Amino acid sequence: MEKAIDLQGLTLGVCYYPEHWPETLWESDLDRMLEAGIKVCRIAEFAWSKFERTEGIFTFDFFDRFLDLAQSKGMKVIFCTPTATPPAWLTEKYPEVLNAFQDGTLVRHGMRGHCNHTSPVFLELCARLVEQLASHYGKHPAIIGWQIDNELNCETNMYYAESDSKAFRAYLREKFGTLEALNDAMGTVFWNQEYTDWEEVFVARPTLADSPNPHLLLEQKRFVSKVTIDFCRMQADILRSHCKLGDFITTNGMFGHLDNVQMTEEALDFFTYDSYPNFAYSLNQSVNANAAAAGRLRDRTSGLALSKVRSISPNFGIMEQQSGGGGWQTRMPQPAPRPGQMRLWAMQSIAHGADYISFFRWRTCSVGTEIYWNGILDWDNRDTRRLQELREIHKETEKLSSAAGSRYQAKIALAYHYATEWDGEADIFHGPLDGVSMMNWFAACQTAHAPMDLLCLRDQLTLEQLLPYELLILPHISLLSDMVCDVLKAYLEQGGKIIFGARTGYKDEYGRCPMRPAPGGAASLIGGTVKEYTLVPEGGGGTASYAGKSLPMPLLNEVLEASGGEVLAVYEREYYAGQPAVLCRRVGQGEAVYVGSAFSEELAAALLCRVGLEEPYAAELELPPGVELAVRVKGDKVYRFLLNYTAENSIFTCKKPLADVLSGLQYSGWVTLPPYGVMVLTDL
Repeated sequence: MEKAIDLQGLTLGVCYYPEHWPETLWESDLDRMLEAGIKVCRIAEFAWSKFERTEGIFTFDFFDRFLDLAQSKGMKVIFCTPTATPPAWLTEKYPEVLNAFQDGTLVRHGMRGHCNHTSPVFLELCARLVEQLASHYGKHPAIIGWQIDNELNCETNMYYAESDSKAFRAYLREKFGTLEALNDAMGTVFWNQEYTDWEEVFVARPTLADSPNPHLLLEQKRFVSKVTIDFCRMQADILRSHCKLGDFITTNGMFGHLDNVQMTEEALDFFTYDSYPNFAYSLNQSVNANAAAAGRLRDRTSGLALSKVRSISPNFGIMEQQSGGGGWQTRMPQPAPRPGQMRLWAMQSIAHGADYISFFRWRTCSVGTEIYWNGILDWDNRDTRRLQELREIHKETEKLSSAAGSRYQAKIALAYHYATEWDGEADIFHGPLDGVSMMNWFAACQTAHAPMDLLCLRDQLTLEQLLPYELLILPHISLLSDMVCDVLKAYLEQGGKIIFGARTGYKDEYGRCPMRPAPGGAASLIGGTVKEYTLVPEGGGGTASYAGKSLPMPLLNEVLEASGGEVLAVYEREYYAGQPAVLCRRVGQGEAVYVGSAFSEELAAALLCRVGLEEPYAAELELPPGVELAVRVKGDKVYRFLLNYTAENSIFTCKKPLADVLSGLQYSGWVTLPPYGVMVLTDL
């Protein structure tokens, strides 16, 4: 069942923390929000002590007053369960609730997300709190929805407390039944790791060379995902037993070792994301992977994350949309957004499927770790250029409100697979390929103005999910099941095109390498197998000759052997020069292509041309590389979002008359899109 946000129009919100400010400010804050176009505020996500200052004694008067004020003003509210920050009395009285580092040292009170989701005491206290909140506030007329916790698995996505090992044993025992089955699946025969008693099993502990059993480590990540989903579902079930008909339940953020598709299906009404494009401009790239990975595309790469969110909920919400410069006192330093970037980033989210945008935060906090994480207002509470930009965004979203419920349109889908991602984190022979190839495919599609979806590859995959796409890209799905291969074959037979990358299908579901030629179940689709492989030394530069061009074949090179497939490219260097690097094979009405390396941007671009999907809107628009094209469709209404991520004017050509929803102007011929500018073009 599809889980998507359903709103009457595009809606703006803001994150607000009443407990951070004198009560005398509340009314003026709400008035200023409403004047600026804010209709919803999110509250209470870190305020456990406001409800339970003393164990077992609950008070509600503080937020009663705020909710009643919000209701009187016409401000709607998303209420959060504050389970991410338990109070000091809880963690001191019950230290068993605390998460631990891998060496067993307890993570102490003072941050957030420092408890573990397997502690019976913590689960009991969370359930009691949520029950109290839901029974008291569930029918309040100001509340329109609930957010569970905050950014599940954000601060850590691995758990090493004593209760985690106990729960992990129970999980493995239920899944495998016997120690014999567990030992076989986990390959414990290697280095004499066989278990003879369930009490010998633990979550990953420190090892020499930091090399725990990779198969058990993968299973631990599956366990973490399950436990986190169970935690979310527990709260959702309690909330649903009390909240009003029509009130939604969601959570925010997208983090590691969590199957967000499964969590949304089992516990949520739709998914919401926290979008911080300014991470791409971090001043300390050595500690910020976002900035390093973004490369030349910078904030434009947030579109890749938004595409992943869209694979969970085709229409979604942004619970935290960056409005100002960011940074904790200790990390993540970022410059202030330039004039227009706040608007650009909000429109980026909308272009990719967001129908609700909640800005983080209303006012910059004056205390704590996040005093440099700027909101709409600064500490001094005076009007800012960001507030004025918010007013402009509101005017434009009102004009664009008819786009609510429209769907992002793409002919290309790039697949991702949770288990492959998790296994790759501890495997230098396939893990690094994923990030490189995904970013290069994104860059190639962006440059070619070819909108691209992301698609979660699961064993429950259906042919119907694939048929809307002309091209499916599977960069490096190492743990590719035969069940999924059967669906891929049916897709090919009906005319679909698939591009596989190196390391496809060479592992089983536990990360073991079975005794069969790679790419496993995909071998019959590509008409060949992998004969041998080698890592490509950095700077060594693997290349292949393809259609008269020399194209980079980075990171890892697989030497292929054709058995029914056509050789499209051969390697140019090393001892395997002249041997197959790319194969293709007709399957029914479709075609499968296999590339024996990671994808360079040049190679991705060449393959886009091969399948005829570069510049799919060329008959309407001629766009420069610095402008993103995103398309949303509702009935016969087509919304063409043009976003200029550069600090320069961008000149493009309208090849037919089009109207800009935001300005009301009509265009034909040469058009100038200003720095950080946005247009939404529709047919006349």
